[in-house]
Amino acid sequence: MDEDTSYCAPAEVKAAAAPAAEGPYAECVLCRKPTEYPESTRGITLCPVCEWQEAQRAACSG
Repeated sequence: MDEDTSYCAPAEVKAAAAPAAEGPYAECVLCRKPTEYPESTRGITLCPVCEWQEAQRAACSG
């Protein structure tokens, strides 16, 4: 039987950086609020609110 592709496959999940125990914290690239990640985190950092909103936008709306 062929694989059913009538649903949205989950997006590839990359490992998130571990939350920082104490500051300085990286700044959210969307709203400029502090995130839970250390300032040394490479790539795009999002605060919890913006992370949730991005996840909602990327979620399957089927």
